[in-house]
Amino acid sequence: MTDQSRIDDLRRRVERDPASIAFAQLAEEYRRAGQLEEAVQTCQAGLAKHPEYISARVTLGRALLALGRLHDAEIELSRAVDDAPGSVGVAAVRALAETCRRQGRLQEALAHYSAASVLSPNDPDIDRMVRDLGAAVADAGRQAANAERERALVTIAALTRWLEAIDATRAQRRA
Repeated sequence: MTDQSRIDDLRRRVERDPASIAFAQLAEEYRRAGQLEEAVQTCQAGLAKHPEYISARVTLGRALLALGRLHDAEIELSRAVDDAPGSVGVAAVRALAETCRRQGRLQEALAHYSAASVLSPNDPDIDRMVRDLGAAVADAGRQAANAERERALVTIAALTRWLEAIDATRAQRRA
């Protein structure tokens, strides 16, 4: 069965029974086919009737991530991971990690990718992300420490000039 015929079959099934949980399968097929807006709309409509359907929430989060709607994706994926931490699977945790990474929150991304690594210990892509993010976080820490040290040196130099000016003023008054 082709992707489009599967989508058409699922769409008809959901149209016949709007309360059906088949909306989640339809949304996932839309997402896989790159029909991301359709996936989002289908998930949102289905989740209005079935708000606790975790896999549909993951599909929604992944579709939002693919659309670049990072904040919305993070909300959905966080909710899925928080509501069912042991059952959402590596795809949800990995997608949540990616939302954090794309937002520049590398420490959080590293924590999520590390959790994904526990769920999927032999995934070379996840292992690479953990390594790369670990190095990036360490580098960012070094840069922050260097910037803080630089600010401290500038402050010390300004205070030194200020104290020298006070000493010069006192010396002029005594003379």
